[in-house]
Amino acid sequence: MTTAKRDTYTPETLLSVAVGVFNERGYDGTSMEHLSKAAGISKSSIYHHVAGKEELLRRAVSRALDGLFAVLDEPGATRGRAIERVEYVTRRTVEVLMDELPYVTLLLRVRGNTTTERWALERRREFDHRVADLLKAAAADGDLRADVDIRLATRLLFGMVNSLVEWYRPQPGGDAERRQVVETVVHLAFDGLRTSH
Repeated sequence: MTTAKRDTYTPETLLSVAVGVFNERGYDGTSMEHLSKAAGISKSSIYHHVAGKEELLRRAVSRALDGLFAVLDEPGATRGRAIERVEYVTRRTVEVLMDELPYVTLLLRVRGNTTTERWALERRREFDHRVADLLKAAAADGDLRADVDIRLATRLLFGMVNSLVEWYRPQPGGDAERRQVVETVVHLAFDGLRTSH
């Protein structure tokens, strides 16, 4: 039975198991032994796929970061008024978070204790800055309320979006619920931020 598992294990399935263990135990609290037991394969089989647990962490947070940064290159994020672009980015960020929930959860929990964690934190800051720049551009266009501090608004927006990892659990056939969550986040954020025209 173990041989069959080893033969059919892929880097992707191993990554999925590792992310689950990291999220449950914390990255620092996870050993290769924990990963081996959770995957049902030997440690040497894990090393056949990756150099160690930090490589698994890097692959996992890269998956989340790649999804987020890809949003910034989509046409909806690069064309139109800044307010429309930042709303689009917010909507798509929520969708990426929902699609890649375990991976984004792990990304949001890294603390900077390893080279990979520091790299991930820096990339997260870069993403946050790019969204903040869109908010600043929307304010400069006169589309955001002048009485709202943009840095504070950016932090609150990300706080709301990132809090989804703590309570959102996808339901089978939950497309309507998913759309409702996405639209509610956008409405709560931007109905309060937009100037009324």
